[in-house]
Amino acid sequence: MNVREDDDTKTEADRPAGNSRTLTLTVCSAAIGGTFQYGYNLSIINAPTNHIQRFINDTYWERWGTGLDTSQVTLLWTVIVSAFSLGGLTGALLAGPMAVRCGRKNSLLLNNSFLFLGAVLALTSRAARSVEMIILARLLVGVNAGVSMNVQPMYFGESAPKHLRGAVAFSSAVFTAFGIFLGQVVGLTELLGTEPLWPYLLASNALPGLLQLLTLPWFPESPRYLLMDRGNKEACARALGRFRSGADFSLEMEEMLQEQADAGGATAKSQTPWDLFSNRSLHPQLRTVMAASSAMMLCGNDSIYFYASYIFQAAGIPVKKVQYVSIGTGACEFTAAVVCNLLVERVGRRMLLSGGYALMAVWALVFTLALTLQGYSVPGMPYLSMVCVFCYILSFGMGPAGVTGILPAEIFDQTARPAAYMVAGSLMWINLLIVGMAFPFIVSYLDALCFIPFCCVCVAASLFVGLTLPETKGRTLAEITAEFDRRNPLKKGPEKQGPEPMKEQYQLGKALSLTTVDPEPLSHLLDPEPLSLTALDPGPLSLTA
Repeated sequence: MNVREDDDTKTEADRPAGNSRTLTLTVCSAAIGGTFQYGYNLSIINAPTNHIQRFINDTYWERWGTGLDTSQVTLLWTVIVSAFSLGGLTGALLAGPMAVRCGRKNSLLLNNSFLFLGAVLALTSRAARSVEMIILARLLVGVNAGVSMNVQPMYFGESAPKHLRGAVAFSSAVFTAFGIFLGQVVGLTELLGTEPLWPYLLASNALPGLLQLLTLPWFPESPRYLLMDRGNKEACARALGRFRSGADFSLEMEEMLQEQADAGGATAKSQTPWDLFSNRSLHPQLRTVMAASSAMMLCGNDSIYFYASYIFQAAGIPVKKVQYVSIGTGACEFTAAVVCNLLVERVGRRMLLSGGYALMAVWALVFTLALTLQGYSVPGMPYLSMVCVFCYILSFGMGPAGVTGILPAEIFDQTARPAAYMVAGSLMWINLLIVGMAFPFIVSYLDALCFIPFCCVCVAASLFVGLTLPETKGRTLAEITAEFDRRNPLKKGPEKQGPEPMKEQYQLGKALSLTTVDPEPLSHLLDPEPLSLTALDPGPLSLTA
């Protein structure tokens, strides 16, 4: 049954027919309130740095009659910035249970409650003269980002047809990059980046969330969730009918039923992270996901944004114009993500991921050389540093930025997928927090050599991915699992992916019902319905000459 149809030899006639309008609109609706928020909220905190630090000092003076020194203000600012990562870690841990109990789509809708509460706190914090409200607002926004970064790729990977699975899932990275870019634009001094308007800047993330609330309820739930978690075959068929818009999905339904049978049938239980670690048959997949997720945050892409302002000023760009040039970094990552979205189904996941890290390692070495020579006043080095900044970001956007989020959806089955995303998401947020806190000390001790550790991470990630990750493009789960088995011949015995039933685990098919199933006949829904829609920045850093 699991006969692989080589994607490279498919003709256009072999592709499923039908209008993909519903799938496209679903992607836009889910992502604008999902991973877009992650990029947007990373970006908007940079512009009001000085304004918020002044607000911290003024508030402390009003309360206690004395001001704070620079180190104390910086410490409180670091707490505000770090709250986003701590919230993201919390959201990553919540994402798995939410996805199982509430469904993929409803989890994204419920996730907006964290966002709206955070927006209200940010908007009213200055009037209340409360720094604590800003910290709590960033924590809640981080929870929102943590949930969406895990649930949205899961939703996309389970809703897209096999030949578009990578491109649809990669759109999460496109919207993240778009969020970073738009956040930089909105944070300009001509817009919301001024002292009187910084509370509105921090609360502006509520608008994309509202847009998602108005549009996403009109689109279907994940077909795989409806069939394999809820056991509702008719609802799954209706969802597939709308997503495929008249194309024959009988073979796709058979593959899902076969995957369900392989996982233990309709009575299979959703696995927990502990189940993944205790199941030796899943260790190769788990190692791959853990390594890729950790490398994504340890590779230094976020840290290179810290150098942008210094490098642009050293190249002779006036201080007042640096904010406009910095927008180019966001536009660069967005462009790379769009291009990679078009290439991911042609080139494949492994090549983009391994090749992206290899290019980043090269540019990290060149960047280190340029920074070293720049300290000796060698002519032209500031301009070479600028080139390295953009090339490093381009290399990251062309592979690691998007492919990393696809992997758990493609190499784990339905029962293990939520737990896999919990593990991957937790590692991403933990490593983001570690890099954000450690990078100033790395700069202090290594100076111009501060990107050597990131270069080592990129080299190790490129080699590990190239040696351990099988190509997943156009393959079924059974084929991918067989390839992992072939690459790991010492793996003992065929172990069943589903664990023994546990009383406290999520029980599939008996989850909290928040998804409304349309009672209309199946044939009525087979026709498409007309539907009318970085980083932890503790402040600018400079190199010691």
